[in-house]
Amino acid sequence: MTPNDNKMTLKMTTPTLTTNDAFSPDSRVWVYVSSRPLTADESAFVQHNLDAFCAQWTAHNHALKARGEVFEGQLLLLMVDETQAGASGCSIDKSVHFLEALGQEIGADFFERMRFGWVDSAGHFQLNAKPEFAQLVQSGQITPDTLVADTLVQTKRQLMEKWLVPFGKSWHKRLV
Repeated sequence: MTPNDNKMTLKMTTPTLTTNDAFSPDSRVWVYVSSRPLTADESAFVQHNLDAFCAQWTAHNHALKARGEVFEGQLLLLMVDETQAGASGCSIDKSVHFLEALGQEIGADFFERMRFGWVDSAGHFQLNAKPEFAQLVQSGQITPDTLVADTLVQTKRQLMEKWLVPFGKSWHKRLV
C-alpha cells in the first residue's frame, strides 16, 4: 500500500461531515453506534429522518446549525455548529429522544457503546461487538497499528484529525 493508497483508505473510512466547510472546526459532534448493521433501506430512512430532525432542531427557540450522517450503515453522527446557537441540555435531550424513537421504529439501538469500529487490511470499515473485537486482537488480526474509530470524539476538528487512531494508542486497548 502506497502513502496515497493510505490517504484514500482514510478518506473512504472518514465521515463526510468532516468535509463540510460550512461548519466550524469547533462544532460539537456526537457519535452513536447501532446495535446492528442497517440495511440500505434503513440507512436511507434514518438519513432522511436525521436530515428532517436537524432542519428543525432548536435550543431555546433558536435554530441550531446542524447536520447528521449515517456512516457505514452502523454509526450515526450529529454535528452542531455552536457559533450561531449553542446546544443546550434540553436540545441534547431532544436529540436523544429522537434517536431512541427512531431506533425503536426500525428495531435498532443507537446507544450501543461496546461495538468498536476499525479498518481491516483491505481498507474496509468493520464494526464488532467487544467479545469479537477482543478475539480479533488475540488472533493478531487487529494489531497495535490497526486503525480504530474513536467514537468519543467531541468536535469536528477531532473528527477530522483523530477519528482513526492506531489501536495501540487508543482507549479501546484498555477494554480488551
